[in-house]
Amino acid sequence: MLAVHRSRAVVASLAIAAATSTVLASCSTPADDDASTIVRTTTRIAGASVVGIDRDTTTACALPSPLDAGVPPTGTRRMVHTAGVTEVPADAQRIVVLDEAALDAVCALGLWERVVGATVDADGRPEYLGTGISELPTVGPEGAPDIAAIEQARPDLILGSAADESVYRSVSAVAPTVLVGSDPVFWRQQFLRVGEALGRNAAAQAVLDTYAAEAAALGRELVSSQTQASIVRFTAEGGEIEGTASFAGQVVGDLGAARPPAQRFGVVDNRPTEAFAADDPAAADGDVIFVRFDGGEGLERGTEIMRTDPWLDLGAVTDNRLFSVADEVWSTPGPVAARAILEDLGVGLNGYSG
Repeated sequence: MLAVHRSRAVVASLAIAAATSTVLASCSTPADDDASTIVRTTTRIAGASVVGIDRDTTTACALPSPLDAGVPPTGTRRMVHTAGVTEVPADAQRIVVLDEAALDAVCALGLWERVVGATVDADGRPEYLGTGISELPTVGPEGAPDIAAIEQARPDLILGSAADESVYRSVSAVAPTVLVGSDPVFWRQQFLRVGEALGRNAAAQAVLDTYAAEAAALGRELVSSQTQASIVRFTAEGGEIEGTASFAGQVVGDLGAARPPAQRFGVVDNRPTEAFAADDPAAADGDVIFVRFDGGEGLERGTEIMRTDPWLDLGAVTDNRLFSVADEVWSTPGPVAARAILEDLGVGLNGYSG
C-alpha cells in the first residue's frame, strides 16, 4: 500500500476552505467524460480541490529490511560521504536522524523503530510517515539540534542530509555521523547512501526498483503521456513552477506524464524551480495543475494569487482541473514521499473537481 497521511498544511487550510466531502471514482483518460470514470472532489482551497486529506498511514513505513548478505553484524566499516570519511557500525541499532529526508529514508528501509532521536521542524513531524514516527523522541529543531539531547540518546549512528560545519563537528563528536547530501535533484543517490550507511545497499535498491515499477504501472493505467501536468508551489514571495529535475517533477516524469512546454526545464540558475509573475501566470498552466503552499505565508500569498483574474483565466482552472497537494509530501525527497505523490497523481492526473 502507498504511504499516506493527513497534511498539516491542508488541515490548517480548511479554516478558509469550504470543506465538505471527497467523492472518488476510478478514472481513465482526460478525454473520457463518462461520469463513472471521472474523479470529482468538493473540498477546496481557493478553487483547488484538496487531494490526500484522508490518507491511511498504517503501512507508511516498511517492515524491517535485512542486512546485506555477507555483511558481518558486528564491527565497523569505512564509508565515504558528503562530509568526509566515517567508520560506521556494521548494523546500527541506535540511530539519530537530523532531518525529514533522512527520516523518510529510514522509514522506507523499515528501521524507524531503531531511531532513538530525531529533529523536528516548526510544523512538527512529517505526518505522512505515520503515527509511530510522530512519537519518536525529539533532539531539537532541524538545523540546530540539541547536542545534549543527542548525547542522552546514546546513538551509535547519526544520519542527516546536510549540516553546517559547526553542527557536523558537534554531532560527529557524539557518534559516527553520515551526511548523504541535500540536493533533491539527486534524491535517489542520497537514499542509496543511507542504505549504505545502514548496511542495506540491496534493500535500498529494491525500494527504488519497486517504486519505479509502481510508477510505470500507474502511468500505463492512467495513459499518463496524454496529460501535461503542471506543478506549482506558493511561498511568501509568490508562485514558482517546478521543472523536470525537481523532486516532484521527477516523480511526475517517472509516471510518464508530460509537462507543459514552459516547465520542461531541468535546472535554472542551480535551482529546479522558476518564479512566475502573479499578473502573468501563463507558465503555471497545463492540462491539470497541482498546487501546494509553503506554510501559512505561502498559503496566504497563494490564495491571494489564485483569486486574481489572470489565474482564474488559466485553462486548467476554468476546466476544473486544479488540485491542492501536501507540501511536506511533494517537497520531501525520499521514496516514501515519492510513493505518496504517486497516490495523489492517481487521483488527480485525470481528475476533475466540481
